[in-house]
Amino acid sequence: MSETILKVENLKKYFPITDGVFQRKVGDVKAVDGVSFELKRGETLGLVGESGCGKSTTGRTIIRLMEKTSGEVIFKGRDIFALKKKELRKERTKMQIIFQDPYSSLNPRMTVGETVGEALKDHKLYSKSEIDNKVRETLQICGLAPYHINRYPHEFSGGQRQRIGIARALILNPEFIVADEPVSALDVSIQAQIVNLLRDLQQENGFSYLFISHDLSIVKHISNRVGVMYLGNLVEISSKNEMYDNPLHPYTKALLSAVPIPDPTLKRNRIILKGDMPSPANPPKGCKFNTRCPYAKDICREEVPEFRNVGGDHFVACHIV
Repeated sequence: MSETILKVENLKKYFPITDGVFQRKVGDVKAVDGVSFELKRGETLGLVGESGCGKSTTGRTIIRLMEKTSGEVIFKGRDIFALKKKELRKERTKMQIIFQDPYSSLNPRMTVGETVGEALKDHKLYSKSEIDNKVRETLQICGLAPYHINRYPHEFSGGQRQRIGIARALILNPEFIVADEPVSALDVSIQAQIVNLLRDLQQENGFSYLFISHDLSIVKHISNRVGVMYLGNLVEISSKNEMYDNPLHPYTKALLSAVPIPDPTLKRNRIILKGDMPSPANPPKGCKFNTRCPYAKDICREEVPEFRNVGGDHFVACHIV
């Protein structure tokens, strides 16, 4: 049994809403509203959901690019948010992020060598000549040529830029990587290359990934387990095969019904959800999905469903399951 490398307990991240001349607080945007899960060494957890459901905020808060509102993030037995500045700086080498946009996440004034090697220089892990060698080696691992080290981001395609972003995340040999929609801005042919690269690197180095995406077919390809988010909460989490073969939450069923089948003779029964996702600043009472759920009952509008294990490590938050 693999060890648990990351444990997230009731994590919340609220953004204050202010109004008036004195900018008094009048409410909160509840971007992440009580998320809990565990991640084992060498495992990939796919996190899916509609835009605005809190996936990216969850990932960034876990590695403390944002400060939490409440909850705990335990990484290798240590509470990330209890660490002081120097201790957190050491832990940074073990936790990295691959950003969604390969265009805006790279500094246009820095060469590839400077961008990828910046963390090594900052943490004073190698001499200058050793950094150059390490950068060239990492670029090659990520499918780029060593001579790319002296080029600038504008000289590369979108897929190459994302490989640079992956190289920047990998160069410190991290143990946990947040991949925040790493292929959403790329062509389909390039997406497959990047996803396969991430899988190969994981097999070689034993990374753990939190793979954030809205593309359920890619998540199925790369993940061991899948979590579904809706309006700041996890509504279902289970193994990949269980999730795709036996979805339990009505929202998960609706998401999976939208995945195309690569066979023109087969048709999937589409579940069309009515209305839009409610505002995270003013979520519905009870189950947050009750305003769009075709099976909603009175209890769904009054009580928040418990996120419970229904068997075989299949967790779901739904009154009707």
